[in-house]
Amino acid sequence: MLTVSGRAGETELTGTIYERGEDAPSFRGAPDQDSAYVWICDEFYEVDSGGAKLELGDRELNVAFESPLPRGFDTKEQAVAAATEHVRTQFLRIGVPSENVDVSVEPGVESRERIH
Repeated sequence: MLTVSGRAGETELTGTIYERGEDAPSFRGAPDQDSAYVWICDEFYEVDSGGAKLELGDRELNVAFESPLPRGFDTKEQAVAAATEHVRTQFLRIGVPSENVDVSVEPGVESRERIH
């Protein structure tokens, strides 16, 4: 399991890449469990009212979340590239340029526990 996080200012978005042999969540719309890598992460966008309040630098905005978008990939490189692009795209949707988003890829909690 890998976590892919994007950070801009005080805001962070984190998704998970499940690797072969790990049990990715199962729900309607989830990719075929035969995928070697499964990426799952929320999507969000700015709304005029309602949603959740988010402070982004000197701005306060409202964001709404969509259901997680699971996607399956054959290789780790494909999954990490898609996850990185996904995270950057979410921030772009609320006005943060891609170059202002710090993205990190780390072993997830379960992976760290297996290592130790």
